[in-house]
Order: sequence, then C-alpha cells, then structure tokens
Amino acid sequence: MSYLVETSPANDAPAPAAPVGSIPTIIKRIEDAVDAETAAIKTDVNFDLKASNARKSRYLYELNRATRGLDPAMIGGETHSSLARLREKLELNERAILAHLNAVKEVATMLQDAIQHAENDGTYSAYEFGKV
Repeated sequence: MSYLVETSPANDAPAPAAPVGSIPTIIKRIEDAVDAETAAIKTDVNFDLKASNARKSRYLYELNRATRGLDPAMIGGETHSSLARLREKLELNERAILAHLNAVKEVATMLQDAIQHAENDGTYSAYEFGKV
C-alpha cells in the first residue's frame, strides 16, 4: 500500500497522508451517511438533520485530507467510479433536502397565514371601536 507525505500546516513538518487504499473506504462511509440521510428525510419526522450534517462534514473533511496532495494518476478507475456514484447520491440528497426545506417553508407560511387570519377576525377592528 502506498503512503503519501503531506506538509502539516501546524509545524510545516511532513505528516503521513492517508493511504490511497483508504480513499474508497472513506467514500463508502460518505455514501452510507448520505443514503441514510436521504432515506430518513423522506420517512422520519424526528430525524436529526444537524447531527447528520455534522457527520457528513466530518467524512468529507476526511476525504479532503486523504486526497490532499494526491497525484491524480494514483487514483484508479474504481475510485473514479466511486466518486461519480457519490456525486449522484449527493445530488439526490440535495434534492431531498430542498424538498424538505420547501415543505417546512410551506408549513411555516400556512401557520403565519392562520395567525394573521386569527388576528384579523374583526375582534379588534376599527369598526368594533366605532371609528368607521
């Protein structure tokens, strides 16, 4: 297994990079997290989106660190395929998140409209106080 050397920003000393073989493992971990989040957004009203986003961010950070300074020629076709598959899953995930956010926005708008309607039911109108 090949190891890369990268410079650590903290002390500019060489630090061992992640082995190239771990990149597919990291990609698989991200895929699993994205798949779980996409499914949960559609089915679980109590899904913790904040925790899931933190997990995805951590995994993407790991992938960034593992690929930093990596010669693209060292990445095999299988890893390229995995990255393409991950991109597709992230696009599906994005669509699910946007649909979820739009639904939340729609419910919030409905609640706001209901509150405004209740406040405008004539109880405190100018007519009730004889000003019309």
